[in-house]
Amino acid sequence: MQDSILQFLKTSGEELDIDIAKALRMPVKQVKSHVSQLSSEGEIICCEVTRFVDGKRIEGISCRLSGNLPTFARGPKPGAKQAARNAQK
Repeated sequence: MQDSILQFLKTSGEELDIDIAKALRMPVKQVKSHVSQLSSEGEIICCEVTRFVDGKRIEGISCRLSGNLPTFARGPKPGAKQAARNAQK
């Protein structure tokens, strides 16, 4: 089961424990147990989060692979146009 959680996180990135349970068709309690074990082994990083979706409060555990950094945003950075205009003056 832990391998399937790791594989799911490799393909989907950061996910809540509830979403992992739905995708893998496992009970949330079992997912939380496996996630806790994977976190203690250093395979994944977890943190407790609270999200609001349509005014509804959702609490869960956000999980992602350890050492998996998000990709950098491509394209111009904020303020790049203003700096170019100031340089031309």
